[in-house]
Amino acid sequence: PNDVVAPSAIATGAAANGDGGTDGANGGEESKDDGSCCCDEVSFELEILYEDEHMMVVNKPEGMLSAPGRTLEYSVYSRMKERYPEATGPLLVHRLDMSTSGVLLLAKDKDVHKALAKQFIDRSVQKRYVALLNGELDSDMKKGKIDLPLAPDYINRPMQMVTNEGKPAKTMYEVVEVADGLTRVNFYPVTGRTHQLRVHAAHPRGLDLPIVGDDIYGARDAERGRLCLHAGYLELTHPVTGKRMTFTAPTPF
Repeated sequence: PNDVVAPSAIATGAAANGDGGTDGANGGEESKDDGSCCCDEVSFELEILYEDEHMMVVNKPEGMLSAPGRTLEYSVYSRMKERYPEATGPLLVHRLDMSTSGVLLLAKDKDVHKALAKQFIDRSVQKRYVALLNGELDSDMKKGKIDLPLAPDYINRPMQMVTNEGKPAKTMYEVVEVADGLTRVNFYPVTGRTHQLRVHAAHPRGLDLPIVGDDIYGARDAERGRLCLHAGYLELTHPVTGKRMTFTAPTPF
C-alpha cells in the first residue's frame, strides 16, 4: 500500500510528491505532499510520544510535511535526520498528509524499518483516524464500509478520483457524534491510498460530506484554520520485543 515508505522514496523525493497520506495511506491517509508553498518555512514543535533504541513515535502537527517536498526541505524526516545522523534506512515507516496531524512512526535502522513496514503491508497494524465532517450524516448511517477504488486525477492534480480502473480503496467508519450541523466520525482504513479518507468522506457514493477544512474536496474553514483529520491511534507489534503496543495522540479539534 502506498502509505509505506520504500527505502528509495526519501532519497528521490518520491515520498513527497503530489499531496496525499497520510489522510496518507495514506494509513488511510498516507501522502505524497509536494511541499509546494509560497510561505516562509515554519518551525514546528514535534512531540515525542514514544522512543527506544529501535523506533520512535511522534505526534506530527498539522501543516508539517512527513518527508521533504519539491520546494520545502523542512519535515519530520529532516528533523529526525538531524537528531539521528547515524540512523540507517528511510526513517519514516509511513506518511501522513501535510494537512493531517497525529501519530507517525519512525524506525532507527533499516532492519527495524523492514520489519515494521511488513506489518503495514500485511495489514496487522491497526489505525484509527478522527474526522469532523461538514454536515449531519443520516441516522441510518451510524457505521459501515466505504469501498470506492481510487486513481490520480491527472487533469486536476493533486486530486484523486473514484474510478473502476483505480486501485482498491476500503474504509470502515463509525459515527461518534452528530450535532450543530457537523458529524464526528472514526475512520478505520483497510487500505492506504492517497487522499483515501478525504475522498471517501466527500464523494456522493461515500459519506457525501467533506471533511471540515478540506480545501481540495470541500472548502476552507476560517474558524478552525485546518483540515479536521487526525491520526489518533496506532497499534502494532514491537519488531524486537514482540510486544503489542498502542500509541495515541489527543484530537486537537
